[in-house]
Amino acid sequence: MYNKIKEDLLNAMKEQDKFKLSVLRMLKSALQAEEINLKHELTDDEALNIIKKQVKIRTASLEEYKSYNRIDLAENLEKELTILKSYLPEDLSIEELNKIIDEKFDSIKPESIKDMGRVIKEVSSVVGTRADMSLVSKIIKEKLMNM
Repeated sequence: MYNKIKEDLLNAMKEQDKFKLSVLRMLKSALQAEEINLKHELTDDEALNIIKKQVKIRTASLEEYKSYNRIDLAENLEKELTILKSYLPEDLSIEELNKIIDEKFDSIKPESIKDMGRVIKEVSSVVGTRADMSLVSKIIKEKLMNM
Protein backbone atom coordinates (compact mmCIF):
# COMPACT_ATOMS: atom_id res chain seq x y z
CA MET A 1 0.00 0.00 0.00
CA TYR A 2 2.68 2.45 1.08
CA ASN A 3 4.71 1.67 -2.05
CA LYS A 4 1.67 2.26 -4.27
CA ILE A 5 1.19 5.69 -2.69
CA LYS A 6 4.86 6.53 -3.30
CA GLU A 7 4.54 5.36 -6.91
CA ASP A 8 1.39 7.44 -7.44
CA LEU A 9 3.17 10.42 -5.89
CA LEU A 10 5.95 10.12 -8.47
CA ASN A 11 3.40 9.78 -11.27
CA ALA A 12 1.61 12.92 -10.08
CA MET A 13 4.94 14.75 -10.15
CA LYS A 14 5.62 13.58 -13.70
CA GLU A 15 2.10 14.52 -14.83
CA GLN A 16 2.39 17.85 -12.99
CA ASP A 17 -0.97 17.24 -11.29
CA LYS A 18 -0.46 19.72 -8.46
CA PHE A 19 -3.70 18.96 -6.64
CA LYS A 20 -3.19 15.20 -6.54
CA LEU A 21 0.45 15.75 -5.65
CA SER A 22 -0.46 17.88 -2.63
CA VAL A 23 -3.01 15.31 -1.41
CA LEU A 24 -0.55 12.45 -1.79
CA ARG A 25 2.19 14.41 -0.04
CA MET A 26 -0.17 15.04 2.86
CA LEU A 27 -1.04 11.35 2.97
CA LYS A 28 2.61 10.30 2.80
CA SER A 29 3.37 12.71 5.62
CA ALA A 30 0.59 11.21 7.78
CA LEU A 31 1.89 7.71 7.06
CA GLN A 32 5.46 8.68 7.92
CA ALA A 33 4.33 10.32 11.17
CA GLU A 34 2.57 7.12 12.17
CA GLU A 35 5.65 5.06 11.28
CA ILE A 36 7.69 7.26 13.59
CA ASN A 37 5.11 6.90 16.38
CA LEU A 38 4.94 3.13 16.04
CA LYS A 39 8.70 2.75 15.48
CA HIS A 40 8.25 0.17 12.72
CA GLU A 41 7.30 -0.03 9.07
CA LEU A 42 3.54 0.17 8.54
CA THR A 43 1.57 -2.89 7.56
CA ASP A 44 -1.11 -2.55 4.90
CA ASP A 45 -3.82 -2.65 7.58
CA GLU A 46 -2.15 0.15 9.54
CA ALA A 47 -1.80 2.22 6.36
CA LEU A 48 -5.47 1.61 5.53
CA ASN A 49 -6.46 2.74 9.02
CA ILE A 50 -4.56 5.99 8.53
CA ILE A 51 -6.14 6.59 5.15
CA LYS A 52 -9.54 5.87 6.66
CA LYS A 53 -8.83 8.35 9.46
CA GLN A 54 -7.89 11.00 6.87
CA VAL A 55 -11.14 10.31 5.00
CA LYS A 56 -13.13 10.61 8.23
CA ILE A 57 -11.50 13.97 9.07
CA ARG A 58 -12.24 15.35 5.61
CA THR A 59 -15.80 14.06 5.65
CA ALA A 60 -16.45 15.91 8.91
CA SER A 61 -14.86 19.06 7.50
CA LEU A 62 -16.92 18.72 4.33
CA GLU A 63 -20.14 18.73 6.34
CA GLU A 64 -18.90 21.82 8.22
CA TYR A 65 -18.08 23.68 5.03
CA LYS A 66 -21.44 22.82 3.50
CA SER A 67 -23.27 24.01 6.61
CA TYR A 68 -21.46 27.37 6.34
CA ASN A 69 -22.11 27.49 2.59
CA ARG A 70 -18.40 27.40 1.67
CA ILE A 71 -18.89 25.63 -1.65
CA ASP A 72 -15.36 26.41 -2.90
CA LEU A 73 -13.73 24.64 0.05
CA ALA A 74 -16.27 21.81 -0.07
CA GLU A 75 -15.46 21.08 -3.72
CA ASN A 76 -11.74 20.81 -2.94
CA LEU A 77 -12.44 18.43 -0.07
CA GLU A 78 -14.64 16.29 -2.31
CA LYS A 79 -11.75 15.99 -4.78
CA GLU A 80 -9.40 15.06 -1.92
CA LEU A 81 -11.86 12.45 -0.69
CA THR A 82 -12.08 10.92 -4.16
CA ILE A 83 -8.29 10.54 -4.27
CA LEU A 84 -8.06 9.13 -0.74
CA LYS A 85 -10.97 6.72 -1.19
CA SER A 86 -9.30 5.24 -4.26
CA TYR A 87 -6.82 3.58 -1.86
CA LEU A 88 -9.49 2.03 0.35
CA PRO A 89 -11.17 -1.30 -0.31
CA GLU A 90 -14.87 -1.14 -1.04
CA ASP A 91 -16.99 -1.02 2.12
CA LEU A 92 -19.19 -3.98 2.99
CA SER A 93 -22.86 -3.61 2.19
CA ILE A 94 -25.38 -3.39 5.04
CA GLU A 95 -26.57 -6.92 4.21
CA GLU A 96 -23.04 -8.36 4.37
CA LEU A 97 -22.38 -6.48 7.59
CA ASN A 98 -25.61 -7.74 9.18
CA LYS A 99 -24.74 -11.30 8.15
CA ILE A 100 -21.32 -11.06 9.83
CA ILE A 101 -22.84 -9.51 12.96
CA ASP A 102 -25.52 -12.24 13.11
CA GLU A 103 -22.83 -14.93 12.82
CA LYS A 104 -20.90 -13.37 15.71
CA PHE A 105 -24.10 -13.12 17.77
CA ASP A 106 -24.67 -16.86 17.18
CA SER A 107 -21.14 -17.77 18.27
CA ILE A 108 -20.81 -15.35 21.22
CA LYS A 109 -24.45 -15.46 22.41
CA PRO A 110 -24.47 -12.02 24.09
CA GLU A 111 -26.99 -11.65 26.88
CA SER A 112 -27.11 -7.88 27.40
CA ILE A 113 -25.65 -4.53 26.40
CA LYS A 114 -22.70 -5.37 28.68
CA ASP A 115 -21.47 -7.79 26.01
CA MET A 116 -21.36 -5.07 23.34
CA GLY A 117 -17.59 -4.54 23.57
CA ARG A 118 -16.90 -8.23 23.10
CA VAL A 119 -19.19 -8.42 20.05
CA ILE A 120 -17.65 -5.29 18.49
CA LYS A 121 -14.17 -6.69 19.00
CA GLU A 122 -15.08 -9.95 17.26
CA VAL A 123 -16.83 -8.20 14.37
CA SER A 124 -13.97 -5.72 13.88
CA SER A 125 -11.50 -8.60 13.63
CA VAL A 126 -13.50 -9.90 10.66
CA VAL A 127 -14.45 -6.67 8.85
CA GLY A 128 -11.17 -4.81 9.43
CA THR A 129 -11.17 -1.58 7.45
CA ARG A 130 -14.01 -2.58 5.14
CA ALA A 131 -16.73 -1.13 7.37
CA ASP A 132 -17.41 2.05 9.30
CA MET A 133 -17.10 0.99 12.93
CA SER A 134 -19.60 3.62 14.08
CA LEU A 135 -22.18 1.91 11.85
CA VAL A 136 -21.13 -1.50 13.20
CA SER A 137 -21.51 -0.21 16.76
CA LYS A 138 -24.95 1.25 15.98
CA ILE A 139 -26.21 -2.03 14.45
CA ILE A 140 -24.89 -4.11 17.36
CA LYS A 141 -26.40 -1.76 19.92
CA GLU A 142 -29.81 -1.93 18.21
CA LYS A 143 -29.67 -5.73 18.13
CA LEU A 144 -28.69 -5.90 21.80
CA MET A 145 -31.43 -3.45 22.83
CA ASN A 146 -34.04 -5.54 20.98
CA MET A 147 -33.09 -8.79 22.72
